[in-house]
Amino acid sequence: MANEKIILGIDPGTTIMGFGLIKVMDGKMQFVQMNELLLTKYKDPYLKLKLIFERTLELIDNYHPDEIAIEAPFYGKNVQSMLKLGRAQGVAMAAGLSRQIPITEYLPKKIKMAITGNGSASKEQVAKMLQSTLGLKSLPKNLDSTDGLAAAVCHFYNEGRIEVTKSYSGWEAYVKQNCPPPPKGSVKPPNPQRGSKKSS
Repeated sequence: MANEKIILGIDPGTTIMGFGLIKVMDGKMQFVQMNELLLTKYKDPYLKLKLIFERTLELIDNYHPDEIAIEAPFYGKNVQSMLKLGRAQGVAMAAGLSRQIPITEYLPKKIKMAITGNGSASKEQVAKMLQSTLGLKSLPKNLDSTDGLAAAVCHFYNEGRIEVTKSYSGWEAYVKQNCPPPPKGSVKPPNPQRGSKKSS
């Protein structure tokens, strides 16, 4: 039986969420699908987050990906934009985690480097390289979907390597990696085994 798995790549955004899917069979990639969720007509930011969550769940339930690769928000000058991107990423991740699917984050620079060999490549250069690599007949008007596809291909290229941004196997792993440790000087809970030792 062929060794087969599906990777879902997501480029989160509150205006457009791009996504792409590839199938990996015996170590070779096959293009499955790419598309985007357009959110421009919605004004309510919370409705946008709800739609991102629902669309991600729909993709998971329809295609049954084994792993999810997601583009991490980049730290730009506009703090508000960064916060919005972080929220969009968070709800997409929550959808995956709710289905117990392993998630790996990749910085935009790392994705570009994996696809083109240049961490400063343009969206067009990434899209053209994907078209060549996967044999795509045409490219979409908006390149957010190719950005989502690029995340999936980047994950395939980085499989087995330790050097990734962050990776989560479930809620427990996510909390462990993202919750800060207790502040210094805080009272630690008593160890129940300490009092059980008999004094000699």
